[in-house]
Amino acid sequence: MAIGRALITQPAIVFADEPTGNLDTEAATEVLGLLTTAAGKYGQTVVVVTHDPHVAAHAGRVITLRDGQIISDTGGRK
Repeated sequence: MAIGRALITQPAIVFADEPTGNLDTEAATEVLGLLTTAAGKYGQTVVVVTHDPHVAAHAGRVITLRDGQIISDTGGRK
């Protein structure tokens, strides 16, 4: 429901803080697919905060922080 509420107004930017936290692998994959599909269909940018490398692997750009500092920035824009 929370994802639906976030996407229904088709905002330009969607912020997702640990969107797959506490989900099993199948449900997490569905959530990532939904976010990816919505972003593509509606031209949205999705900003995801995660500690999960599997989730980060779905991103077009990954910025890694340590102690408040950027330690890597990979992928650039899609």
